[in-house]
Amino acid sequence: MSKPNLVELWEGHCRCEFETRDANATMATMVPEPYVNHIPTMTGGVGHEELKRFYADHFIPVNPPDFGLLPISRTVGEDTIVDEFICQFTHTTEIDWLLPGVPPTGRAVEIPMVAIVKFVGDKVAHEHIYWDQASVLTQIGLLDPTGLPVAGVETSHKVADKSLPSNTLMKRWQESTVPV
Repeated sequence: MSKPNLVELWEGHCRCEFETRDANATMATMVPEPYVNHIPTMTGGVGHEELKRFYADHFIPVNPPDFGLLPISRTVGEDTIVDEFICQFTHTTEIDWLLPGVPPTGRAVEIPMVAIVKFVGDKVAHEHIYWDQASVLTQIGLLDPTGLPVAGVETSHKVADKSLPSNTLMKRWQESTVPV
């Protein structure tokens, strides 16, 4: 028995979510009782009916028209994929899953994200999606980063370009010395 191609399956699932924007097609790529958990906002769903409702009403139709994902890295295991990517969009819609209850600000947003996706056979069983919510809130103007160890769009820039400076939030960095 051949092993399923997890990359093809995951990319097909993502096409249903972000290109065709079809909740039924998205659900067809998943096990009968899947779950999704967007960790910072605790959005998603458990079980077919709840997750279908989430996709149909609170995920697929609320993503802004310019919503895009920029791949950074991918690790493929026996039954799991870990994807690192940058999510980019202009906040022109109320994005229930990412910014629940926050009206559109019109601001550009870039967020580094990590998705941990578990498969059972050739179907998605669950997704755990992580991102830094403080970075999102800073970028849309709801969080003033002054005096806080928080960064905005710089977090995604640093993920995409390792040559950008590190330790910019560490006030004592300039005082430290290189070990001899």
